[in-house]
Amino acid sequence: MSAKKVRVLIVDDSMLFRETVKSRLEEDNGIVVVSTAVDPYDARDKILMYEPDVMILDVQMPKMDGIEFLKRLMPQYPLPVVVMSSVDTNVFDALKYGAVEFVNKPSNTSDSSLELFIKELIIKVKIASIANVSGLKQVIRKSHEEGGKHHKINRKIIAIGASTGGTEALYEILHKLPADAPGIVIVQHMPPVFTKMYAQRLNTTCKMMVKEAEDGDEVQEGLVLIAPGGLQMKLSKLSNRIVVKLFNGEKRNGHIPSVDVLFDSVAQIYGKQAVGVILTGMGQDGAYGLLNMKTEGAKTIGQDERSSIVYGMPKVAYDIGAVDYQLPVAEIHKKILDLV
Repeated sequence: MSAKKVRVLIVDDSMLFRETVKSRLEEDNGIVVVSTAVDPYDARDKILMYEPDVMILDVQMPKMDGIEFLKRLMPQYPLPVVVMSSVDTNVFDALKYGAVEFVNKPSNTSDSSLELFIKELIIKVKIASIANVSGLKQVIRKSHEEGGKHHKINRKIIAIGASTGGTEALYEILHKLPADAPGIVIVQHMPPVFTKMYAQRLNTTCKMMVKEAEDGDEVQEGLVLIAPGGLQMKLSKLSNRIVVKLFNGEKRNGHIPSVDVLFDSVAQIYGKQAVGVILTGMGQDGAYGLLNMKTEGAKTIGQDERSSIVYGMPKVAYDIGAVDYQLPVAEIHKKILDLV
């Protein structure tokens, strides 16, 4: 018996682009496009009519943009959404209001750039089809609660890995941590350029300073370093300092940057002085690196299934015994503060 196809609704105001995406997606035998829509009003009717598994949504549209549509739609009708966007911070608003994945819309219509776009879109649609969106009715951001009491201990580090759903999970944790928390290093699977925009966005809402990592940046208290898209990131000892090393490595677990590459270096350098956190995401990147950290004495945290958009990476980590504490994302900041 053949596997069930993912039923997709495409929402884009360009007829040519809609039809191109439709025909190319349907070349994949795991996807069927049940309908297309020209704007959010049209899309709303077609969601009710066709009940798609996944909606592909353009961010820039007339009448109502994709962000406003997500704000209105998600509380009433949680649905896995993949947004298409040009290189723009709008994409983070879309993720904030419930989209589970995004793809960078090609700036030109050359065969090669369209080919890459469609390939990535197919992967993201399939990931979105298994995403857990049941919590989205409650989402739309709560609290700016303070991060409780904490004790300052130098030479500690917090290492975090995330993929699908991670942008919001990271926000949930980071904006609750105090300005003098230990240094934090992060791999969030994301294309180049977007990691810098994401870091800048977090920097405006967090007490800690947040930046996209540059080669040679020192790990230090009060600083969050996010691995740049398209480069591997590990830590290295430089006399009495610990610094970030960025390099053009091979993909690991299909990813550059890879959580495992970062976690393995943290295990080696920090041992029991580290706290490792693995968040929502597809696949297993970071699971074995987290186990490596735990073996070296680090304390480890995994996001639980209920609060994960995709319970992949944290599930593998939990199943192999890499996780000391499994928690909802809203409680992870407290456990981090307890441990450091």
